[in-house]
Amino acid sequence: MRRERRAWYVYDWANSGYVTTTQTVLFAPYLTVVARRAACPSLPDGQVCRQTLSVLGLPVAPGSLALYAITVATLLSALVLPLVGALADRVRRPARLLGAFAWTGAAAASAMVALGGDRWWLGILLVLVATVSLVCSLVVYDALLCEVSGPEQRDATSSRGWALGYLGGFLLLALNLALVSDPQLLGVGEEGAVRLSLLSAGLWWALFTLVPVLGLRRVVRARVPDAVVAGTALDARAGARATAVVVAPVRQLVSTLRGLRRYPQVWRFLLAYLVFNDGIQTVIAAASVYGQEELGFSSAQLITTVLLVQGVAFAGALVFGAVAARTGAQRAVLGGLVLWSVVVLLAFGVPRGAFGTWLALAVLIGLVLGGTQALARSLYSQLVPVGAQAEYFSLYQAGERGTSWVGTLLFGLVAQLSGSYRPALVALLAFFVVGALLLRRVDVAAGMRDAQAAAPRGPADPDGSGSAVQRSA
Repeated sequence: MRRERRAWYVYDWANSGYVTTTQTVLFAPYLTVVARRAACPSLPDGQVCRQTLSVLGLPVAPGSLALYAITVATLLSALVLPLVGALADRVRRPARLLGAFAWTGAAAASAMVALGGDRWWLGILLVLVATVSLVCSLVVYDALLCEVSGPEQRDATSSRGWALGYLGGFLLLALNLALVSDPQLLGVGEEGAVRLSLLSAGLWWALFTLVPVLGLRRVVRARVPDAVVAGTALDARAGARATAVVVAPVRQLVSTLRGLRRYPQVWRFLLAYLVFNDGIQTVIAAASVYGQEELGFSSAQLITTVLLVQGVAFAGALVFGAVAARTGAQRAVLGGLVLWSVVVLLAFGVPRGAFGTWLALAVLIGLVLGGTQALARSLYSQLVPVGAQAEYFSLYQAGERGTSWVGTLLFGLVAQLSGSYRPALVALLAFFVVGALLLRRVDVAAGMRDAQAAAPRGPADPDGSGSAVQRSA
């Protein structure tokens, strides 16, 4: 499956162009500009807009519109992902489903080129479609990790995918920032440069998705069980076929949630992951405001920081993959959580205006960022029941998005009560300490035995290995 693994890596490269350029850097600031123009059309640039927009009858400040839109998209994703996972486990050719989700999201991302004037409502619509499509595609993509690599290869495979994603995101962001910094390169204005950059992220996502869709077309589930979830088989043939297509995934999801207690290592890992990943996501989300408000760095300095983190994360994912090969993924992730705690403590002590010290900290963040996330994915893949990978990865993605607001809420509350971002940053230590303690309680060996015990046995899988993959003729 070496060829399939190489094709699988490229989807990280494909979607990271959108995640980095659009989600992380350009979308929220530009939608804010469009929303402010719509609310206060005669207000000069740089003046504070006191007017609000009416969104479904609710007054919304232009400066908050993008944040609310992203929040709604995240919560909507958390609601639909379990059903997507239940459906994905029933698809015989998962690469086609991956392409359907990815190209829907890429189309919405590309259409952001039309975001301008006072069309703030278009930005909300497109970010909802793009975000939900992205996370749905990631469920299928993460589950394919179990199809293209054996248990002993997954740490390295997952790490290489993450590394390639950071490299792709870095390259496209560097090109787009060059364009935004000097719009005359293409003879367009500042807003035109931003819109072209948004278009490039969607086209990048669509173009490179061709590689995994075509490269994984021979990955076919040899035996597609009606539901190999929690040891319960469901009969999808009952009733009309059209009804079964809709009802069976719902029934399968209910069965999975009920049967989760049969896999104690899965829910123990999920609990640990939701805690420490919330800490990671909060550090990422709060870094820019901490650097700008507490340390006094300019936008150009913060953009330089993002590029540095992206570039170092490429190497960091590979380094952690090599460490996991020696120590095991669980110990490597625990080591990463220790380093995250060090990052928080060091950031607390960075003097105001010390940009060199800040960049040194960014190198450490990049080193640990890609490694912990890549190995968390591969470690989880060892624990999920064979035959239900997509559904369990949907819980992984949905849980991440359903709880990712806790850390930012804590950060904001502590900052508001204390009047400083520094104690708010230290409060995030709790996520890494508690997450590490919970992760230590996961018995990986027992979880792997439980996962293999769920493997379907039959003519297509006589030894119970659960491979469930074959090359189509």
